[in-house]
Amino acid sequence: MAKRFAAQTSLALVFACAPMWAGAQALVTERSLSLNAALEMATASLERCRADGYKVTITVLNRSARTSVVLSEDGVNPHTVENSLRKAYTAFTTRSATAEMSKRTQPTLAGFILLDKMTTIEGGLPIFAGKELVGSIGISGAPGGDKDAACAQVGIDKIAKGLGG
Repeated sequence: MAKRFAAQTSLALVFACAPMWAGAQALVTERSLSLNAALEMATASLERCRADGYKVTITVLNRSARTSVVLSEDGVNPHTVENSLRKAYTAFTTRSATAEMSKRTQPTLAGFILLDKMTTIEGGLPIFAGKELVGSIGISGAPGGDKDAACAQVGIDKIAKGLGG
């Protein structure tokens, strides 16, 4: 009986919302970071880190939060692969630099950290085309998250013109 009631209620809700959906757009267009831009950004970031003497791993995510590029320097510590992904994912999910996560109050922060692939470690940056989130970058391996973030910003700056506004 309860299942039947739930099914009837769900069906009623669908019909009640039907007028709202009738004029709804069937397709959504979203811009995303291209593979070429991701490669260019990751390469520029790697060059900056190398020039500064850092062995790092760089992960770039596209608009769907899927991995576009991972560059891992020869001899880099193995944990940097996962850590760079976490940084990129956190920056994408929160639409802010990972350094901002550590500034959140403890009750809010505790909830986020329970989620998979989240981190409070600096070195992840979102990538915007105007106000639209199109990807993110995370870097791990430099002696300090601020240095990872500086290398990431070099990569973003490299492709900034192509991001338009």
